[in-house]
Amino acid sequence: MLISQIKGSNGEIIVAVREPGGAAKAVKNAGSVYALAMEAADAGKSLVSIIEAHGYGDAVDLEKAYAEGKFLPPITHPDAAHLHLTGTGLTHLGSAATRDSMHKKTTEAAEETLTDSMKMFKMGIENGKPKAGEKGVQPEWFYKGNGYGAAAPGAPLVSPSFALDGGEEPEMAGIYVIAKDGTPFRIGFALSNEFSDHVTERINYLYLAHSKLRPASFGPEIRIGVAPEDIRGTSRIKRGDKVIFEKPFLSGEANMSHTFANLEYHHFKYGLFRVPGDVHVHMFGTATLSFADGVKTEEGDVFEIEVAEFGLPLRNPLKVAAEENIAVKQL
Repeated sequence: MLISQIKGSNGEIIVAVREPGGAAKAVKNAGSVYALAMEAADAGKSLVSIIEAHGYGDAVDLEKAYAEGKFLPPITHPDAAHLHLTGTGLTHLGSAATRDSMHKKTTEAAEETLTDSMKMFKMGIENGKPKAGEKGVQPEWFYKGNGYGAAAPGAPLVSPSFALDGGEEPEMAGIYVIAKDGTPFRIGFALSNEFSDHVTERINYLYLAHSKLRPASFGPEIRIGVAPEDIRGTSRIKRGDKVIFEKPFLSGEANMSHTFANLEYHHFKYGLFRVPGDVHVHMFGTATLSFADGVKTEEGDVFEIEVAEFGLPLRNPLKVAAEENIAVKQL
């Protein structure tokens, strides 16, 4: 089942559900995806059973809503500061080569010398898929922001004026709520664009944290349940009527050096991330970047990430923010 959120004519949230390829219907008295998910988590029931108990109302034209800019992120929190955008990298087969090509040193090193990126990737290959009951190696981890940085599907991804680059990262994101007893519950998975500044990151890998403090978009729909083993889609960039970049996008554990369970454990092992009522959008990495292929994005370019099993494609135009004069004042 796919679930999404649309802005109603009176400012209310309309929750829409459908089966892949099917028509969408509104969920009666839903309130929001967050409200439904917390109801399920706190009652110890499945989200699908809660949706079925609420029942279905009017048909929802998702394509029309998308064209009219009415999509919201597929989950929001009443207090945006309690929605966390985080991620992990070097998790996909081929991702190390992509990252390593960005971080090549200006001086030649011995062939046997591994960069930090290659070392991290090797650790994942060796112990990122532990046996049941065992804990695997922890991955790279980064913070992107909170719900104030979540761009709705169709809305611009805004690159700050000081950014050196604004590039897409097509990824799968796990969507989670924390029950009242502190238990993390996964709603499902969604397409995401983990928008980053790769030029800043390339200057020095210690700038990774700076490069990730950018908005992100996910959705338009969440696929409720577990992710397929082999996820295959397309990442493209459109400039006007022309496609300037298009490449296959692979994810799922068949194409990864870590299991989703291992990545989830190493995020939620921190008590900070198990605060009752919080929402987490955790992005799982990629091996496909237009930046690695020499593409320089421009304002107005449209990023599009598409995987058939996850519903409508995720589209976001690139916008560059006006320069701000920031000064701290003394009280």
